[in-house]
Amino acid sequence: MPSFTRRFALTACATALAPLAPLAHAQGARTLKIGATATGIPFTFLDVKSNTIQGMMVDTATAVAKAAGYQVEVQQTVFSALIPSLTGNKIDVISAAMLKTAARAEVVDFSSPVYSYGEGLIVKAEDPKAYTSLDELKGEIVGAQVGTVFLDMLNKKGIFKEVRSYDSVADMTRDLALGRIKAGLGDQPIMAYQIQQNTFKGIKLVAGYQPVNVGDVCLVVRKGDAELLASLNKAIAAVKADGTLAGIVKKWGI
Repeated sequence: MPSFTRRFALTACATALAPLAPLAHAQGARTLKIGATATGIPFTFLDVKSNTIQGMMVDTATAVAKAAGYQVEVQQTVFSALIPSLTGNKIDVISAAMLKTAARAEVVDFSSPVYSYGEGLIVKAEDPKAYTSLDELKGEIVGAQVGTVFLDMLNKKGIFKEVRSYDSVADMTRDLALGRIKAGLGDQPIMAYQIQQNTFKGIKLVAGYQPVNVGDVCLVVRKGDAELLASLNKAIAAVKADGTLAGIVKKWGI
């Protein structure tokens, strides 16, 4: 082939392929498998109409991933299985109402905080006592969700007749309404939201209770995944700066 013809052919080929380059890059964006629970409304929950996991932390993970150049695939996982699923490479990121703790930080890495809150105390709606601390429940039967720091809090306290564990907050509130436990401990925003929505009946959030375990909610990645962590932290800073995160928090009323 003459050199001129060969150069023309190569140039034409390059010109034809050039518009496809950005598309190929977009199609090649890494998809992050996001682990979220179906029982943590308004942070994460199963929307029965769409049969998808929705919530504040799902919106947050999606916004952060987009800012970092990733696509997302949300996978439903029970809370107690989130960290094992992450360390077992079944998911890439945890986005749920999971507080950062020293014990968890030994196993996984936490991003910059996206939200902060403490525990809430729930009792039967007709319970007249204005509890301010767990000490006032000494000798009682209390409960918390499996895998949460709140269950650890109750067990370490060592003053209760019995500490019962539950797979979900809904299961705990059901036992509480039936009088099987005296009080329950859990994520204050989750319980407050669902009581406000009249999802949990026959119980109330104790207004005067003072939380002692206030912590940060973050995105969670595998220990040592420095590249992913750095890109998520950069994206978190961006969605905070442009107001995206504040808008998400406002949308979910927390």
